[in-house]
Amino acid sequence: MVAIGLTLVRLRDLFSVAMLFGIFSLLAAALYVVQDAVDVAFTEAAVGAGISTVLILATLALTTSEEKAPPGRALGALAVVLVTGAALIYGTLDMPAYGDPAAPIHQHVVPRYIERSAAEIGVPNIVTSVLASYRGYDTLGEVTVIFTAAAGVLALLGRRRGRVGIVDSLQVRQDARKDGEVPRSVLAPKPILRVVSKLLMPLILLFALYVQFHGDFGPGGGFQAGVIFGSAFILYALIFGAHNARQVIPAAVRRAGLGAGLLLYALVGVAGLLMGGRYLNYAVLADEPTHGQHLGIMLIEFGVGTTVAAAMIIIFFVFSGQDR
Repeated sequence: MVAIGLTLVRLRDLFSVAMLFGIFSLLAAALYVVQDAVDVAFTEAAVGAGISTVLILATLALTTSEEKAPPGRALGALAVVLVTGAALIYGTLDMPAYGDPAAPIHQHVVPRYIERSAAEIGVPNIVTSVLASYRGYDTLGEVTVIFTAAAGVLALLGRRRGRVGIVDSLQVRQDARKDGEVPRSVLAPKPILRVVSKLLMPLILLFALYVQFHGDFGPGGGFQAGVIFGSAFILYALIFGAHNARQVIPAAVRRAGLGAGLLLYALVGVAGLLMGGRYLNYAVLADEPTHGQHLGIMLIEFGVGTTVAAAMIIIFFVFSGQDR
């Protein structure tokens, strides 16, 4: 990863930079797996190595693939980086060693989560119990941020109409187009890509559902399932053209999903209030507290997955709809 970072600094070909960013994210995902953070690895692989790389390439189609020469102030920039880096390293000198069991973070609420999660939440995956129940307010805020990001992209870039867009226009065979013909991807005539993608997309969607509804028992949850679910439609758009992908999942469905997931999350908390409990305390949703926790976690995780998937698809379609 350090070698890739040093290489990125010296490259001027932005297409190569985009490819190396994808490799960097893939290595980061592998590092998360080694450190037993499989939940984070799912998201890093799907967003960092997958969707982000596609969006960077789409942006290059709107601009240029060659970086301009630096203005000649490299020494000043290097000095700023060195000073900032030295300050950050100095600030970490008094931190406890990595993995030290006596570190303050392991002595505050972590022991309580480990000791009482099974009795209070009843979910085998402690990560899910922490994110979806103990830290329900924080997760609601994170979903709101994702909703706001997609809404901001729509407001800034998604208002123009009547364009072909970079994903279609870059992939259209200009000499074969006719008046009124639907834009067609140049990848569409490739039988191997078409067949393999059709075989992969159902498996990707099935894996997304597995990650969504198995997150209580293993690595996964709404965030990971959402990005995996969205990646299947983005793959479809890349192979068969964004125009055809928009027919599969219309704009009304995408925008409804974006708001419905966040609304479901918030309404689960309201239901707890109406049943005499606290906001986002799912124990009152069923006769047995742990059953209520299971029901509440399943509902809010489904809301998270819906909003995240809709946000990923919306952002991709908005980028792909920009003029060259």
